[in-house]
Amino acid sequence: MNRPADGADTPATTRGRGARPARPLAAAAEADDADPLRDPALYFNRELSQLDFNFRVLAQAQDDSVPLLERLRYLCISCTNLDEFFEIRAATVRHAQDFGTVPAPPDGLAPATVLRRIHDRAAELVDAQYRCWNEVLRPALTTNGVRVLGRAQWTARQTRWLRAYFRDEIMPVLSPLGLDPAHPFPKILNKSLNIVVVLKGRDAFGRVGNLAIVRAPRSLPRIIQLPERISGGEYDFVFLSSVLSEFVHELFPGMEVKGAYQFRVTRNSELIVDEDEVENLALALRDELQGRGYLRAMRLEIAASCPKPIVRTLLQNFELPENAVYRIDGPVNLNRVIQVYDLVQRPDLKFAAFQPRVPKNVDAIFELVAEGDVLLHHPFDAFAPVLELIKQAAEDPNVLAIKQTLYRTGKDSPIVEHLVQAARNGKDVTVVVELRARFDEEANLGLADRLQEAGVQVVYGVVGYKTHAKMLLVVRREGRKLRRYVHLGTGNYHSGTARVYTDFGLISADPDIGNDVHLIFQQLSGLAPAISLTRLLQSPFTLHTGILARIERETRHALAGRPARIIAKMNALNEPQVMRALYAASQAGVSIDLIVRGACSLRPGVPGVSENIRVRSIIGRFLEHHRVYWFGNDGQPELFCSSADWLERNLLRRVETCFPVLDPEIAARVREEALDNYLADNLNAWELHEDGVYRKLAPDGDTMPHSAQASLLAKLCG
Repeated sequence: MNRPADGADTPATTRGRGARPARPLAAAAEADDADPLRDPALYFNRELSQLDFNFRVLAQAQDDSVPLLERLRYLCISCTNLDEFFEIRAATVRHAQDFGTVPAPPDGLAPATVLRRIHDRAAELVDAQYRCWNEVLRPALTTNGVRVLGRAQWTARQTRWLRAYFRDEIMPVLSPLGLDPAHPFPKILNKSLNIVVVLKGRDAFGRVGNLAIVRAPRSLPRIIQLPERISGGEYDFVFLSSVLSEFVHELFPGMEVKGAYQFRVTRNSELIVDEDEVENLALALRDELQGRGYLRAMRLEIAASCPKPIVRTLLQNFELPENAVYRIDGPVNLNRVIQVYDLVQRPDLKFAAFQPRVPKNVDAIFELVAEGDVLLHHPFDAFAPVLELIKQAAEDPNVLAIKQTLYRTGKDSPIVEHLVQAARNGKDVTVVVELRARFDEEANLGLADRLQEAGVQVVYGVVGYKTHAKMLLVVRREGRKLRRYVHLGTGNYHSGTARVYTDFGLISADPDIGNDVHLIFQQLSGLAPAISLTRLLQSPFTLHTGILARIERETRHALAGRPARIIAKMNALNEPQVMRALYAASQAGVSIDLIVRGACSLRPGVPGVSENIRVRSIIGRFLEHHRVYWFGNDGQPELFCSSADWLERNLLRRVETCFPVLDPEIAARVREEALDNYLADNLNAWELHEDGVYRKLAPDGDTMPHSAQASLLAKLCG
């Protein structure tokens, strides 16, 4: 776990309180004679490491070399990530504390300990976020003609316009609720904006005022842009929370408002459906979704000036402990300032636009792929070839069947339209829709309904295992034979994320790969027995054991005095057996480089254990998302791309695919672009040290500055 050294928001280093110093191996052996590599001191806590990732994101907001509006975007991302952390990760730890149903993690920390450390670390992050907003970004935006105005900054003319706006656009949709025996504390929706109002006096019925709650409906914009004729500036904005606080007294005529304090509650958003006990997963999920916004409270954010008695009242109503409250010096929904990024048309304050590369002859996609595999490196390569493959398959009279997995697709996805058209054109179309894709459950239910209405065979996957694999299979008649074309990817079939996530996609007509994908689809849609695959590794069956076998093979090479090397890139790492295998490989002399964007439970650099392991995290313009595994294999290297991180859930509790890159030229390209290139990065790379500190790298006198993402933009899109 990592937290900033000498300050919560110091961009140069981050260190985590979840980390404990590694004990010497002798002490570890006394703790566990059977396997010293199980010593909890060798591991970081996954939740605390994930929380700390957001300090590295926040460091981008503090970096003067990043365009100003992009820095604002990074700040908002860190805030949104923190919301999701409490909704999912902290909620999972709380569930483990209450019910004790989760096995102890490798780090050995009890849930109660983790929750205490989460609070302390999250409080540091929140403080750093608001100092970044109040002291750095907001003043810098003002200097550049983008003003987010607080109430004290409003001119008389602006105040008059905002009062009229409040009366005309806001007040008609508000329903203030005075708290008394007839009006108990209302239900507060997850992450909604609310104002608690302190009142004095009596209303028309003679009721004594005390407290009232004003809930801001989600239909109201959280950021209001002032007209230029009123404000004098092209880009002047105010938060809805400021407008509510300023004019809330108009909701309580005849009474005195003694104070108004904004607050927001974050709730558990992890849906739990007992799949063994339901006959229809879609119906069960619909029932669960109705109540998701009102599940158990996890965190209370409230204005810093709110009196303690009111805070205690809110904590009591939300059934939260004292350490669940976060006092906020600014808007409680700071992430909503992301709307300013979209509203301000200032290219000089954003990253320079680029044009993704499109392969030649993409209009004849089947002929192109028949000549050889096609590698797509998003976002530098356009997503268009994937869309073209589905579109042309839908229209081609020689195509007989299309099969695809869908985890996240985005709103109004062209992929869905192509699949619907394919079904209408008489193709046999099967789609595996993962209903339990977190936060996309409702969208995927609607997607499934749309596809079924068009005649598509929709499959919901396998009970107990999320289908996270990214697969597309097209069966096409060519002469007297049927040929399979496949697309396999590390990222979702989502046109939007393909522009901002780094991912690989491989389009191939390789017969063995095509047959493997065919067998997996049969397994997902039917009740097939265990299958034997020729090329692919698959969770939950062969991917975990396949990774372990390849790590152990490198270990044997090292013990025999042969060259041994592992390079792997992923989003997160916490699977205990894989980490122990990496430790053993390091002890044998295997050189190991891990590029892990987010949570990493492995502790590198421990003498006698992991001194041959190096871990780095890359945070840049694009979200690092591809998963690539390279094993040296004594001069006969193997390279795989996958949909799976090296997490317990991905390797053991999901349906994932891991596919080899067989073409030597393409494999060399993947190695160079996604591994060597990132290992050379000294501008956006953070290196994890044994003590739990992430230190940001910088060029020294002997090395040239190198940004992996910038080099790919120049090389592939220049």
